[in-house]
Amino acid sequence: MSEKPKITDGMSEDELNARHADKMKKKKAARDKIVATKTIEKGLVIVHTGKGKGKSTAAFGLVFRAIGNGMKVGIVQFVKGKWETGERAALDRFPDQVTITAMGDGFTWETQDRQRDIEAARQAWERAKAMIMDEEHDLVLLDELNIVLRYDYLDVAEVVDFLRGKPEMKHVVVTGRNAKDELIDFADLVTEMTMVKHPFRSGVKAQKGIEF
Repeated sequence: MSEKPKITDGMSEDELNARHADKMKKKKAARDKIVATKTIEKGLVIVHTGKGKGKSTAAFGLVFRAIGNGMKVGIVQFVKGKWETGERAALDRFPDQVTITAMGDGFTWETQDRQRDIEAARQAWERAKAMIMDEEHDLVLLDELNIVLRYDYLDVAEVVDFLRGKPEMKHVVVTGRNAKDELIDFADLVTEMTMVKHPFRSGVKAQKGIEF
């Protein structure tokens, strides 16, 4: 069975270019029409979750984008307090725009002390609430908050209720796998990172500049 001829078969380069330009013009007009209907301006609650790598990486990408736009950013790291990361080293160069609080004492399987973890999570949440409600920071990153919510070190209902009353233009980004349904339902933007392949499973340890 022979293939059906394409519409573009036999067209010259000039004809192909003209056809492409007309097609893109129509796409742009349709896109502009859609964009014109989007008139709401608000601070977003953004969640990065899933088992794949890149949740915090993407969130720190938003942080650097905010810095580039002259915004001020607050960061609370809930479970990576002892980690020396490349992000921390880079952000320390913007002391006038970035406030970083690393409250966690490490992952639960490292501390092996539930009450200590709960207290650290509570202290981190109190600091986060202050940043969210102040007039200084435009964006607040709650890095790995989903982990402490997963272990019920903080009440997800309390967190969602607080975020519901945040300043209208304040952006809040939450990272960590296993985001709870209540937070997902409330958030404006949720992205799930899916792991397809990871070098750790092949015996490759965490690499400087990639994992930290």
